[in-house]
Amino acid sequence: MANKTDLKWLDMAARLAERGRPSSSPNPAVACVIVKDGIVLGRGVTQAGGRPHAEALALAEAGRAAEGADVFTTLEPCAHVSERGPTCSHSLAEAGVARVIIGCHDPDPRTAGSGIAALRAAGVEAQLVGHLPSAESLAGYLARAMLGRPHITLKLALSLDGCIALADGTSQWITGPEARAHAHRERARADGILVGGETLRADSPSLDVRLPGLEDRSSQRLVLTRGDVPDGWRALSSPQGVAELGDCQYLFIEGGAGAAAAFLAADLVDRLLIYRAPIVLGGGRPGVADIGLAELSAAHDRWQRSDTRSLGSDTLEVYQRIRS
Repeated sequence: MANKTDLKWLDMAARLAERGRPSSSPNPAVACVIVKDGIVLGRGVTQAGGRPHAEALALAEAGRAAEGADVFTTLEPCAHVSERGPTCSHSLAEAGVARVIIGCHDPDPRTAGSGIAALRAAGVEAQLVGHLPSAESLAGYLARAMLGRPHITLKLALSLDGCIALADGTSQWITGPEARAHAHRERARADGILVGGETLRADSPSLDVRLPGLEDRSSQRLVLTRGDVPDGWRALSSPQGVAELGDCQYLFIEGGAGAAAAFLAADLVDRLLIYRAPIVLGGGRPGVADIGLAELSAAHDRWQRSDTRSLGSDTLEVYQRIRS
């Protein structure tokens, strides 16, 4: 069984995987760490476009020292042959590693269990841990593979009384620069960013990433509407249309109230980011429109807070959808 030290190295790999998101698409952003005697010999993250894989990069960095080492990888090593390179399970076995500790099972039927089986057949000790941080680092890939849609985050920038704008629609700015910078960081982590039709018509948002060094991370722009859209935008006629987004693993919804309500009513939101400013608007525009709740009890036991932090004078609360 994996011990506390093993979990520490898997935690490290899960944090490292952040560097591969979202550029690794259509492949998952996997991270791999190779360790011997408490020393990191090699690290790797899936590169842009999906190749090289994380394990291949970590093995290349470790070289011959990988023999007898422990390998910590967030996702089961691939086992399907590709013209783009050898399977990671085969490469790890050839390198003579002693153990492979795996954070998450691969639902891809081309690998699903075959990677672990190949390692064990080659005499490598392979353990599947069921590591939550690894699964969280692969949330988009897992949602696409298992649910047929991207992992969806809804962002709301609100006043203390739950408004996103004054009654006349003025919304710049509810939150301060630190919170807005964090929201741009979230944009940089997404394959697609969506707003509602009313937001597009009223604000003509650029939805680009305006953080130094991350300007090239600007994502596909989407709008929830049945009408025509400008060049450079893609229309979705309903929330269920996210299933048609192909290789999109992470979708970031920025508003407005109608789009937020549509996705919440369809139960397609997996993560909530609530940026709350210390202001009261009174009579402003609410952050979420009617979502069709008939009873108050139906609103409970749906969301679990996973993080709270201060961003300048604002507060960010992160919630995860509780699913059975």
